[in-house]
Amino acid sequence: MSSGIIHSVSESVPVEITVRIAGGRSGRFAPGTVAGAVLTALDGAGGNAVVAVDVNGRVVDLSHPLDQDCEIRAVAADTPEGLDVLRHSTAHLMAQAVKRLFPAAQITIGPTIEAGFYYDIKYDRPFTPEDLERIEAVMREIVTADFEVRRREMSREEAAAVFRTLGEHYKVEIIEGLPDARVSLYEQGEFVDLCRGPHVPSTGRLGAFKLTGIAGAYWRGDARNEMLQRIYGTAFPTEAALTEHLVRLEEAKRRDHRRLGKDLDLYSTTDHVGPGLVLWHPKGARVRHLIETYWRERHYAGGYQLVYSPHIGRATLWETSGHLDFYRDGMFPAVEVEGQPYYVKPMNCPFHIEIYRSSLRSYRDLPLRFAELGTVYRYERSGVLHGLMRVRGFTQDDAHIFCRADQVEEEITRALRFSLGMLRAFGFDDVAVYLSTRPKEKYVGALADWGLAETALRRGLEASGRSFRVDEGGGAFYGPKIDVAIRDAFGREWQCGTIQFDFNMPERFALAYRGDDGAEHRPYMVHRALLGAIERFVGVLLEHYGGAFPPWLAPVQVRVIPVGERFAAYGDEVCAALVRAGFRAERDPSNEKLGHKIRLAQLEKIPYMLVVGEREAEARTVAVRERSGGSLPPMTIESFIARLAEEARPGEGGGE
Repeated sequence: MSSGIIHSVSESVPVEITVRIAGGRSGRFAPGTVAGAVLTALDGAGGNAVVAVDVNGRVVDLSHPLDQDCEIRAVAADTPEGLDVLRHSTAHLMAQAVKRLFPAAQITIGPTIEAGFYYDIKYDRPFTPEDLERIEAVMREIVTADFEVRRREMSREEAAAVFRTLGEHYKVEIIEGLPDARVSLYEQGEFVDLCRGPHVPSTGRLGAFKLTGIAGAYWRGDARNEMLQRIYGTAFPTEAALTEHLVRLEEAKRRDHRRLGKDLDLYSTTDHVGPGLVLWHPKGARVRHLIETYWRERHYAGGYQLVYSPHIGRATLWETSGHLDFYRDGMFPAVEVEGQPYYVKPMNCPFHIEIYRSSLRSYRDLPLRFAELGTVYRYERSGVLHGLMRVRGFTQDDAHIFCRADQVEEEITRALRFSLGMLRAFGFDDVAVYLSTRPKEKYVGALADWGLAETALRRGLEASGRSFRVDEGGGAFYGPKIDVAIRDAFGREWQCGTIQFDFNMPERFALAYRGDDGAEHRPYMVHRALLGAIERFVGVLLEHYGGAFPPWLAPVQVRVIPVGERFAAYGDEVCAALVRAGFRAERDPSNEKLGHKIRLAQLEKIPYMLVVGEREAEARTVAVRERSGGSLPPMTIESFIARLAEEARPGEGGGE
């Protein structure tokens, strides 16, 4: 018989948990032991070098309690994860200093970015460079105080109440929009902020930082919202690393393509024409012409057929392609022509498809490779426009390959080889390659097609001998892709080339070819770009070379400089010989002193200056000076032409 007593059964709590250091020792600990203490016990890891801990693949605070068996790894400040923690913590440090100096300031969002961090702040007057110096001084005071950084978890409602009391209305708005029932706050001294973390254990762990600039930013990035002030900064584990970065920043400013574009008279943009619409000046147009001419020659040699397409198309075209459904926000408004809406093109693909559809295609016709330097127009908000790098009208280095299933792998290999070779020709040997696979949820096309496409892309990459990274789920909804990113002289990555499968467009436009069985089949379609947008590529080239283009790309290759007016005739003769040989040469017509003429040519980044005076005129030679300041032995004009002919050629590997 039951005694009538009901015994409660509680979930068993482990007496000990097993924690293993990645690749090292393991030990038994009481549940709730913090990760930092476990690291010290098992590995001796600690000190200022370690800023966080990786627990089963998730980076958390050193104060994070461990409550189950796990594998952990120390996260040092000089690793990518550790640097992110360091910079995020420095963003909080900056926000605390701002609140001390300007109590009425409202703190909004402060993420890390590639080269540092920023915080968007609402304040009633513009911040000044002097304010940044004051903020940095207070930041150093907070570092010296070495406040403990504490994490608190609470309900969303409790967190909103905290920030409502503090008068931080933007934080309240953020919290009210969160889906999570519970949120985390971080406190250091008198400062509190909404944040997921992780952070360094105390403010004393910080120190090597610099505030780098101020800019405007709309709240939540929406131009319909009010303007905030964005303070940028950066942080590093050591002062030496910070100093090296700041030196590189100064060099980057010197090489800024917007500054160089103006100094070298290459291009301009004006409000009268419209933001993001580039005007190419004669010298810039010459550089662009050289790039595009080389591009066309290599495409013809590579079996491509060049085409041209209109700048506008009827709305029905963009409805069929899906752009009006998926890309309307990036398109300019329609214009009405004879009662029909037309849109300026954001992409060239539908036009190339229409060219394919203009004839009945046989399996013998494939592959068809259509290429175009097609100018497209995309609506970008004015706040994100940036010189040549982000514009509203640009020329896309575009190609579309229509092929059979049995041709896919070879076409991928060809396209990748072509892409890498073309970039090498422009001096980019340091290239990163990414393979992006099928998205986990939204995608079109059969799994068998995705499998074939991904296998073809992977085999093409493996055949190239290039190492590559896989971005699982990073493909477009209509197909997987290879992205090719170049690294410039600063090690910055610029995504240029792409090889992208598309299962969507052939279906939407009902593309077909007649097979050897007499039946109709759907072709595969590959989008392919080598350089990307020509405008952006020129901007990257400008910064990579600091405006000193290699001789084959320089708008002016040689300037002939007479020592005085009486040697102008011989200068004209030398200049004419260079032009006849096919080089871009000009004579300095000024009456300035020789040193001034040479300095001006160097500032214009002209590769060679040929100085001619009495001795040169008598000997029928030229005195050769380089833009770097060096000199070559005197030589005949014929010898110089032979030398320049060798140098003024594209780099190796431009074709397939």
